[in-house]
Amino acid sequence: MSTSENEKRKISKFLSLVLRHQPDTIGIELDDAGWTSIDNLLEAMRHSGRKTSREVLDEIVLTNDKQRFSISDDGSRIRAKQGHSVDVDLGYEPASPPEILLHGTPINAVATIRQEGLKKMKRHHVHLHADSTIAQTVGARRGAPVVLRIRSRDMANEGYLFYVTANEVWLTDHVPPQFIVFPVE
Repeated sequence: MSTSENEKRKISKFLSLVLRHQPDTIGIELDDAGWTSIDNLLEAMRHSGRKTSREVLDEIVLTNDKQRFSISDDGSRIRAKQGHSVDVDLGYEPASPPEILLHGTPINAVATIRQEGLKKMKRHHVHLHADSTIAQTVGARRGAPVVLRIRSRDMANEGYLFYVTANEVWLTDHVPPQFIVFPVE
């Protein structure tokens, strides 16, 4: 029996939930770097009524449009690449950002961002992108989107740290408003 694209999307969202935010939902544990055993994950998913196969899991990891997940080199463990609200150390080293990075957000968040800048909220970092299409898509998840331009090189020159993930998401702790170029209203 093949798994539909809609079902794969549901499984991917569920994986994001348990690997980034609530592993205890199905009784799995993440190690300090966010990894968990694939065998344990699949068994816990089965017990929670979300049975899936290793083949479907591998396909989701391989074809996820945002490349959210990693499988260990030995193929025995899985983790989310970023976006955690649980305490994990992903081991990213500081990196030099490009001059400008982008952040997509719903238009109704802009007034608060003008005052407070971009905050990591419940995640470990603020997520930024070099690709405007991705930033636009991210911003559209919760309403009419706006893409903010972040003067990331200027931030780095002021001592702010940036990290980049394997799927090219740029991470930083906070973006003060003075480094954000807001669209003209």
